[in-house]
Amino acid sequence: MGLIKDIYSLPFYEKFSHAVAEVHPAFQKQKFIDTIYEGDFAQKEWKDRMKHTTVVLHQFMPENFPEAVSLIDKIIENLKKNQFTEGNLAFIFFADYIEMYGLDDFKTSATAFVSITQFISCEFAVRPFILKYKEKMIEEMVKWSLHQNHHVRRLASEGSRPRLPWAMAIPYLKKDPASILPILENLKNDPSEYVRRSVANNLNDIAKDNPQTVLEIAAQWKGFSKETDAIIKHGSRTLLKQGHPEILSHYGLESSNIELSDFEITTPVVKTGEALQFQFHLRNLNKEPKTVRLEYAVYYKKAKGHLAKKVFKISEKTYQPDQFVKVERSQSFRIITTRVFHTGIHELSIIINGTESEPLRFELI
Repeated sequence: MGLIKDIYSLPFYEKFSHAVAEVHPAFQKQKFIDTIYEGDFAQKEWKDRMKHTTVVLHQFMPENFPEAVSLIDKIIENLKKNQFTEGNLAFIFFADYIEMYGLDDFKTSATAFVSITQFISCEFAVRPFILKYKEKMIEEMVKWSLHQNHHVRRLASEGSRPRLPWAMAIPYLKKDPASILPILENLKNDPSEYVRRSVANNLNDIAKDNPQTVLEIAAQWKGFSKETDAIIKHGSRTLLKQGHPEILSHYGLESSNIELSDFEITTPVVKTGEALQFQFHLRNLNKEPKTVRLEYAVYYKKAKGHLAKKVFKISEKTYQPDQFVKVERSQSFRIITTRVFHTGIHELSIIINGTESEPLRFELI
């Protein structure tokens, strides 16, 4: 499997240049490619190559921004004819072009986003426009939420997420998400799962700063449709992991008379690269079936010596009266790029419908 930066290769630029020249005869194909490869292109990582492509392309586009946008639309249509598919990550520089050169032209850029996002997503590029134009941009995105194309509707939700990963946050939406709620309301029963998942992710973002807002939405939307119920559940995942009482009550997740016993860490000393093993018994002492959301928390030792909690889900299912089960699980300490492990004492607990057990200790060596 190649590196992501290698999507920007000579064959790519040659095919792209050919597609551009077909709709823009003045385009200098070879000069464009030569300019791309000037300097330290080989050492650039993916994002830098993408940004570099944006800047070089701008040198060969009309100086007038609306004319450049019109040409981008023609290029995209021709790319489709040349068997370039929607969602091809290499073409994210089209969205980046609007972000870099269209920030002072709201009207043209807003129209461009609607067009371009149907070929390559613009959720990152739209965010500087939200920061600059605030409610004016959000009002435009509310309109997008009613668009016939699902990519445009998703852009309305995904682009307005207060905490979109790998993108700049939107501080004023983190503080008060009220202006984006009409977007989510319009999309709460969208026919596209792609769009509905974005709505759930937006709700989950909101829950991190404004949990009460999401709890109110959950109460309002409950039972609207099975799809909307699924949005609420996925959008409440942070609140559920936090054991927030109101969301647990919303789902009838009560821990009374659910008995935890024989909780044991079977590998109290774990080598880095191997796995922690643990087990416990669970019994429903209620006289009626109970839904049990079962999780465990690992308290990882951090570089400064403190412990940081991370919650992992085991299952969520119905237990019959007096049902007794043995649960065995493992937690990997295999070295990965996204987590640094520190040797020393860690802790592990079991969480039943938001109620956490006393943690047990284990040592990572």
